[in-house]
Amino acid sequence: MNIAIPTGTFDIIPEDKKDIWRSSYLWRYVEDRIREHAQSYGFEEIRTPIFERAELFIRGVGDTSDIVSKEMYLFEDKGGRKMALRPEGTAPVIRSFIEKRLYTDSKEQRLYYLAPMFRYERPQAGRYRQHHQFGVEVFGSKAPEVDAEIIEMCFSLYKKLGMSHLTVAINSLGDTQAREAFREAFQEYLRPHYDALSKESQNRFEKNPLRIFDSKDAKDQEIIQNAPTILDFLSPECRARFERVQEILTYLEVPFEVRSHLVRGLDYYTNTVFEIISGELGAQNSVGGGGRFDGLVKELGGPQTSSIGFGTGIERILQTLIKQKAPLPERPRPDLYLIPLGEKATLYVSKMTQEVRQSGFFALCNTGQKKLKSSMQQADASRARYSLVLGDREVEEGKCKIKDMDKKESHMIELNEVSLFLKMRYTHPTKE
Repeated sequence: MNIAIPTGTFDIIPEDKKDIWRSSYLWRYVEDRIREHAQSYGFEEIRTPIFERAELFIRGVGDTSDIVSKEMYLFEDKGGRKMALRPEGTAPVIRSFIEKRLYTDSKEQRLYYLAPMFRYERPQAGRYRQHHQFGVEVFGSKAPEVDAEIIEMCFSLYKKLGMSHLTVAINSLGDTQAREAFREAFQEYLRPHYDALSKESQNRFEKNPLRIFDSKDAKDQEIIQNAPTILDFLSPECRARFERVQEILTYLEVPFEVRSHLVRGLDYYTNTVFEIISGELGAQNSVGGGGRFDGLVKELGGPQTSSIGFGTGIERILQTLIKQKAPLPERPRPDLYLIPLGEKATLYVSKMTQEVRQSGFFALCNTGQKKLKSSMQQADASRARYSLVLGDREVEEGKCKIKDMDKKESHMIELNEVSLFLKMRYTHPTKE
C-alpha cells in the first residue's frame, strides 16, 4: 500500500536538495534566530493546543472571514463537541490569557509562539494547508509607541535574517465608530457597481464589505480604486494616534508607506494595521503583518484589554531568503569521523566517541564497515572535518593519526588528546 503525504503539506527532512527551504537545519537556524529576537524584546513563549473548541475561532476571528467560512478543519470529538484545528494563533493565546487569568498580573504581558496552523485552502507558493507561524502578542498597553515597536520588531527580524527589498505598509482602521461610518460610505460607493463585482465580493457586500479590499479580482480592484478611504473617517484621537505611530517609525528609520486600503484578513483589528511585503512570493507577497485588536479579549469573555501583535510564516521567510540569495548556514558537518579496526579498537572507540561528544563536538563512529576503503568512503560522504582510523596496535601504543579531510593532512597525536586537538584546531559553532 502506497500512502502519500496529504495535499498542501510537506516533510521537513535533514536536507532537501530539490527544495532547500524544506531542510531541517535551515528551520532550526531561523527558529533559533526568532527565539533570540523575541527574547531581546522581552517576549516569553506560550504554547497552546493544536485543536480548540470551534466556537473560539468563530467568535474570535469572525464568522464572515475566509478562515471561518471556508478554511477551518472542523471535526466532532467522541463527546459530540465541535472542534477545530488551530487556523491562527491569536485567539488561542487570548483564550489562555483569560483562562489562566494572566490579566491579574499588573505588568504588561508579552507572549510569543512558534507553532503549526491549519487551513483548508488551495495550496500555492507560500501558502499550505499546514503552515508554521511565529507570532507575538502584547497585552496591557494602548500606547502608540508599542504599535511602532511591534512594526519595528517585525521589520528588524527580517533584516537580521538577511532579507532585502521589503515594503512596510501601514494603515489605521480607527475605532468602532469610524469603521461603521466608513462601512456605510463604502457600501454607498459600491452600490452602482454591485453587478460588476465578483461573486465573492457580492457575498461580502452586506456581511463584511471591508474584505472587498482584499479581493484579487482585477475588476474588483479597478472598482475600488477611487473608493473613499477609512482615513477620511478617523476621529481626532485615532488620527493623532496614527500620526504618532508614523512619527516614531520615521525616527526609528523604518521605511514605510501608508496604504489607505489595507484592511488585513481578520475581522478583529482596530486602529493600527500593517503588512510587510516581499516581491519574491508572487501573488502571496505578504511575508508577515498584524495590528491592534483592543476589543478581542473582551469579546472572548475577558476584561477590556488593549492588545497588539503580528504573525509571520516560517515557510515564507525561508522561501524569501533563498530567492534573495541571503547568507544562510550550511548543513552541519561532523567534527570527527572515527573508524575502528579490530575488537579492542572498537571497544576503545566507543569510549573515545563518548568523550569527544561530551566535549561539545559532533562525532560519528563507523562500526558497521569491516573494510578500510569503504569506511573512508563513508567518512567522505559524511563531510566530516577530521577522520581517525584506530586499530588494535594504535590502542596498545597510545597514539594515532588524525586526518584533516579538507587539507588531506595527517597529524600524529596521543589517544587521550583527541578532544584537545579539536579544541585547538576548530571551535564548534555551538561553542562560539
